[in-house]
Amino acid sequence: MERKIICKEEIEKILKEISKKIEKEIGIKDTVIVGIKRRGAILADRINKNFSKKIPVGYLDITFYRDDFSKIGAHPVVGTTEILFNIDDKKVILVDDVLYTGRTIRAALDALIDLGRPKFVKLFVLVDRGHRELPISPDFVGKKVNVKENEMVEVRLKEIDKKDEVVVVKKWNGKGKTL
Repeated sequence: MERKIICKEEIEKILKEISKKIEKEIGIKDTVIVGIKRRGAILADRINKNFSKKIPVGYLDITFYRDDFSKIGAHPVVGTTEILFNIDDKKVILVDDVLYTGRTIRAALDALIDLGRPKFVKLFVLVDRGHRELPISPDFVGKKVNVKENEMVEVRLKEIDKKDEVVVVKKWNGKGKTL
């Protein structure tokens, strides 16, 4: 049981519009874009392709910065942060797929600050599903949706999932039943 809320064409349109908005409002001089791994990194690359001039792109792994790190299992999947440029005094566009509680963004901000002192950080999310636990809000949003607590927003991207779409699905309780 899933409900499609964004199709492939809408994703492309959102990313083109956001790229134009970022370029107009912030400019691309001294701007870098950092995607939160995994899907945020893919979205960051796609946004960069729409700019009039390419800017530095980095990829942030926040595994060790999560406040639930000790609860995510004995063998967490840890990636690498790939930011091969200095972020000091840069305008950083932080990119993620879904904004929910705000905890992922808090972890990403901690990780960024460990790398340097940016001029500012602006947040783009493809989907804002609400239900925040921390006082974090995006500067740029693809789509805001109302999703129940027992539902999840899944962003599917062709680079990982073989297709582009965003769907809402029921959460599973881990025992084969929906919540």
